Amino acid sequence: MSSKTSKFALALSCSVTIGIVAYVHIKQQSDREKMHEGVIRDVERQQRRKIENLYILEKQNELTKKLKKELGN
Repeated sequence: MSSKTSKFALALSCSVTIGIVAYVHIKQQSDREKMHEGVIRDVERQQRRKIENLYILEKQNELTKKLKKELGN
């Protein structure tokens, strides 16, 4: 009788261990993917800011030229 109980305990502990290892592995993969997506979003955000800043700079240059032209007359 104790042989069946010990086999059951061993099987249960092995199953739980395999489950924990699998969960940790899957969780690490998920975390890596989320971190990579965050990096991609940061790069995209930087590109948008760069484009916006260039647009603002261009508008400021146009306004400066216009102001210089008006002050020159």
